[in-house]
Amino acid sequence: MLRSFLRNLHSGPLAIQLRRFVIVGAVTAGIQMLLLWLLVDTVGLYYLLGAVIAIEITIVLSYVLNNAWTFQATQNTGPVEYVTGLLRTNVVRGTAIPLQLAVLFLLVEWRAVPYLFANGVAIVTSGIYRYVLDAKWTWGQ
Repeated sequence: MLRSFLRNLHSGPLAIQLRRFVIVGAVTAGIQMLLLWLLVDTVGLYYLLGAVIAIEITIVLSYVLNNAWTFQATQNTGPVEYVTGLLRTNVVRGTAIPLQLAVLFLLVEWRAVPYLFANGVAIVTSGIYRYVLDAKWTWGQ
């Protein structure tokens, strides 16, 4: 599966879509990192609570961007379809939250990795999982 994913990222029928998903993911990951930093270092929240809030905000942003650009061929357009897609992506990405938080916690608490770097690793770790489920279920491909 990983080999197929990497091959499709370079060439193949899904190459453009995969590239767009990665670009949206990179942009929203940067925003998530900024939000996490603001929530932890400026507001003073515990890093895991800050991560949950930052993740949920970027889930919504990711859906808006992916629906408009990445999956434009199967875009959710009507009001009911759009909200249903948003709920589906929240389920998909919501199920990735425990995975992301577990990686974040393990790296910070057991390996003394700085929380922002650990969050970046956690984002990448859950990225493939999110793409496969979003592509199949949220946008029905």
